[in-house]
Amino acid sequence: MEREKKRCVIIAEAGVNHNGDLEMAKRLIEKAAEAGADYVKFQTFKADRIVTAKARKAGYQLKGTDQAEGQLEMIQRLEIDRPAHELLMAHCEANQIGFLSTPFDEESVDLLVELGIPAFKVPSGEITNVPYLRKIGATGLPVYLSTGMATLGEVEFAIETLEAAGSRRDEMTVLHCNTEYPTPMHDVNLKAMQTMAMAFEVASGYSDHTLGIEVPIAALALGASVIEKHFTLDRNLEGPDHAASLEPQELAAMVRAIRNIECALGDGVKRPTASESKNIAIVRKSLVASRPIREGEVLTKDNVTAKRPGSGISAASWDDVIGGRARRNYQPDDLIEW
Repeated sequence: MEREKKRCVIIAEAGVNHNGDLEMAKRLIEKAAEAGADYVKFQTFKADRIVTAKARKAGYQLKGTDQAEGQLEMIQRLEIDRPAHELLMAHCEANQIGFLSTPFDEESVDLLVELGIPAFKVPSGEITNVPYLRKIGATGLPVYLSTGMATLGEVEFAIETLEAAGSRRDEMTVLHCNTEYPTPMHDVNLKAMQTMAMAFEVASGYSDHTLGIEVPIAALALGASVIEKHFTLDRNLEGPDHAASLEPQELAAMVRAIRNIECALGDGVKRPTASESKNIAIVRKSLVASRPIREGEVLTKDNVTAKRPGSGISAASWDDVIGGRARRNYQPDDLIEW
């Protein structure tokens, strides 16, 4: 399926890196806007609707938080309510950056619809959650579907569930993802992004949890139409996701690099560019006399050679010139004339 080439969408994932502090959340918005991201994305949830009191933390969550508390206690501190959403959306508008948020429960889907969210991000952990997927699909809004921990069959199941509920495949972007924070390079498997794009005829993208910025840039070169990357104000802050996030200057560097590579990829047509056309006459070669040639003498490989500049008969015409006769006398290095 042919798709019109569009500018890559860059989502700066603030997630829960606001630590429950709205002023910090506002600064994250400002830094994402300064970096040039298209969207800043948060997370919307009611902790007691998505986690039981007995749920354990992931290994990466233990490293940056109080190890004595459970997952429920941790994420309760990170909830943002409706007034906070409205404040953050207004701050995004003031800073000319789009607002997105990932809902983790059906009530949060309703809230985001009421707030006028432009698209939904389905997190990797919900890819097998049928009622949740149906709720998202029924909104009819564009979907970014993260696929961490999923098999190809599970991705297909999620796509078909969304589609049956009302999502349009041409408004769906499947994001390759690995949910380990940070993701080891040997587990990135970036080519899986292309596999999914071909298998399901959907737009593809990449949600990155590696350290650094090189993998998102490589993803763009491999065809990603969306790049998502966690960022923080300071990697040393306490919280589950800070350590594997970019700091503001790194986010800005990633955005610049993506835009540069996006420009460098071009349209795929092989032709001289405007900037290099002026070099053709300088660096290509013309046919010239290699020794004195008398008028009427046969032109041969012994008296003709190819040298710069390329302003005369192109060396590509060698077979057309050799065997002909000189129209005039030539001195060494004179350009041969037809």
